[in-house]
Amino acid sequence: MTLQARIDRLKSGTAKTGCLLNPMGGQVRKRKPAIRQALDDIPGMLVCEANDAITFKSAVDQLLQADIDLLVIVAGDGTTHAIFGHLFAARAPADWPLITIIPGGTTNMTPLDLGVRGKPEQIIQRLHAYLRRPSAPKLAQRPVLRIEQAGMNPIYGMFFAVGLVARGVKFSRSPVKQIGITGGIFTAMIMLRSLIGMLANMILGRQQSEWAPVNMTLTEASGRIHQGTYLFALVSALDCLLLNIRPYWGTEPAPLHVTLVDQQHKRLWRSVWPILSGGGAVLQEKDGYYSHNTGSLSVHMDDEYIVDGELYRSVNPQAPINITATDPVTFLVL
Repeated sequence: MTLQARIDRLKSGTAKTGCLLNPMGGQVRKRKPAIRQALDDIPGMLVCEANDAITFKSAVDQLLQADIDLLVIVAGDGTTHAIFGHLFAARAPADWPLITIIPGGTTNMTPLDLGVRGKPEQIIQRLHAYLRRPSAPKLAQRPVLRIEQAGMNPIYGMFFAVGLVARGVKFSRSPVKQIGITGGIFTAMIMLRSLIGMLANMILGRQQSEWAPVNMTLTEASGRIHQGTYLFALVSALDCLLLNIRPYWGTEPAPLHVTLVDQQHKRLWRSVWPILSGGGAVLQEKDGYYSHNTGSLSVHMDDEYIVDGELYRSVNPQAPINITATDPVTFLVL
């Protein structure tokens, strides 16, 4: 079935809906009875619960076989990342159901970028109200990052990062995550810990530690090469990140946002706010700050990186990690 046919079925009130719910998501664990009740109130919705790689795949397969028109994901970034991987392995985006993501995890960048706000059960109730009185749906499109390296299967996600950001995510796997803090407060804690780690390195003159910058070579689609040691590098198909952070200021008409902060930066503390708020256009490349939009890029490094909060490591420092943009995925925005 074509995408337009699925949209038409939404408009007419005849769409088939399915949901993948991760009961272990940070928000879901806190609010599962209310979330489950809101889902049960939607007539005919097929709900699958899954919380690991095996059950994610079987749930995606079951929902696709049911030929649903709308896939509702109630989970966080990590689960959405895993679901995208299974969807891309099964079908081209043009053959997917429409997607709506309800923030149910510890971090929820994609729905927040799409403008989805509110408690999970409240958003599900908005979906129920829309399905009872359908109209022209509000849709948004975003490409997804396809990340490939020889010796590994393709990885799909919305956000790639190395350096201090990856170190912060690794820190988040420590007992801090077991406290039960989610959302913006959790993100702020990770950012603060990253900044403290960076400051400690600068004061003590340490370069090789758990908070060390990343050595890498990044090559853009244009052929331009960036080589050196960077505090962090970000690549995303999202316009904003958690806490409404907008660390990109490139103006080129290309789908991937790239930002680099060199270790040899100048006036870092005065630059933090422009980087976070989207005002980075005032920063200069000669001072160690660079942001650009591109269609693809490659990275050579021997280090860890994250994709949507999941931690990976380069397989072979001699082989590039290639990042490209997929065809856009269509989201229903509630």
